[in-house]
Amino acid sequence: MSWFEAIVLGLVQGLTEFLPISSSAHLRITAAFAGWDDPGAAFTAVTQLGTEAAVVLYFGKKIVNILSAWFFSLYKPEYRSHPDARMGWLIIVGSLPIVVLGLLFQEKIEHAFRDLRLIATTLIVFGILLWIADRIGRKDRDLDHLTVPHGLGYGFAQALALIPGVSRSGGTITGGLLLGYNRADAAEYSFLLAIPAVLGSGFYKLTDIGEGQGPAVGPTILATIVAFGVGYVVIAWLMAFIKKRTFVPFVLYRIALGILLFVLVFSGVLDPEAGPVV
Repeated sequence: MSWFEAIVLGLVQGLTEFLPISSSAHLRITAAFAGWDDPGAAFTAVTQLGTEAAVVLYFGKKIVNILSAWFFSLYKPEYRSHPDARMGWLIIVGSLPIVVLGLLFQEKIEHAFRDLRLIATTLIVFGILLWIADRIGRKDRDLDHLTVPHGLGYGFAQALALIPGVSRSGGTITGGLLLGYNRADAAEYSFLLAIPAVLGSGFYKLTDIGEGQGPAVGPTILATIVAFGVGYVVIAWLMAFIKKRTFVPFVLYRIALGILLFVLVFSGVLDPEAGPVV
């Protein structure tokens, strides 16, 4: 991977991680269009450490409150009913599905799930599901209404993002809307819920960077830094956007991109398992 590729892919990661359009799909698609090697699941996981650092910075005060209240709840009974302590436990509960499924399907995540035909399908199908959820969701619940079953529901929705094209934020926001949560709170919990999963996956995959056919250390670090800076700006923009607007623009984009991918694959322009056909 060249330094130029690293900058471009870092920009793509930062721009798409928090939007409900799938960053892993866009990294895969960008490489395919440019004729580059697939950056791979390890590169995706590590660069997500950059965007997750942006989440930690943006929600820093809230995260500190959650961590401290959760820690105190371990040995101080008066903290066990504290809303922030409760949120800490619900983030742990919601993280269980992606941990279990990520380990079970690790081989498919790194290979079979990166087929462009599957990515095109998930872009379209989960775009339509997001539109349905945004239309029929009651949007009358906030995070004070979050329960253990709802946390698990969010967690299974997040786990679907192990398939590129689903979108971690898109999947969890869709799940939250279907459960009746408003757009802003559904998005906020999806970002908080992603922290343990993304940090765990990113640090787990660090050992694959610079090894064998994996991406080089230097370009990966550069891409991660670029993703952090761009990602922070995108979080701030998205949280303001969804307080006033629907998810329809993202739905239309997902469907259009999925259709374009199908056209390019079935016309022979793109190899579904590699880059452009020479």
